[in-house]
Amino acid sequence: MHPRRHVPLVPQLLLALACLSPPAMASAHGFTLLGPVAMAGDRLPQAQVADAFGCHGGNRSPALRWLRVPPGARSFAVTAFDMDAPTGSGWWHWIAYDLPAGTTRLPAGAGTADGAGLPAGARQARNDFGAPGYGGACPPAGDAPHRYVFTVHALDVDALEIPADATPAMVRFLIHRHAIAQASVTARYAR
Repeated sequence: MHPRRHVPLVPQLLLALACLSPPAMASAHGFTLLGPVAMAGDRLPQAQVADAFGCHGGNRSPALRWLRVPPGARSFAVTAFDMDAPTGSGWWHWIAYDLPAGTTRLPAGAGTADGAGLPAGARQARNDFGAPGYGGACPPAGDAPHRYVFTVHALDVDALEIPADATPAMVRFLIHRHAIAQASVTARYAR
């Protein structure tokens, strides 16, 4: 009887998992978000930084574009979230929803408080600054770089049935309830 040759499984397993894992910005369906930076993890541009609380940026929502929309997408939502904010629950910088099914991009600056740059019918919830629209990054001075996650959610409904005074948490709950796919890109910022 010949002894079996032992082949380490860890490198083979890691290689197999790497081949199965989609890129950080794509979903399992190939749904992909192209965001405010060239590659995930890059520094958030100054245009997307707040112009308040000691920060001096453009306070403009980034240009976003998404590709390979999954079948069944009837509308979209876009969110921007700082997962490292020292609040215990992160910080929501932007929540836009009811973007029509044919939408595949938003221009820079679309997230103004009045929503004038958004497609017809789109709405915005209050962010954690307490106002509708995009609120730029402004982490506490001296913090390690914060991660800002921009996500497009493909939804299975034409519009979310949300009252005008709904809390941001209620809007996010309904987004997650109706999401059939999502794609994200993450940028970092510190001051």
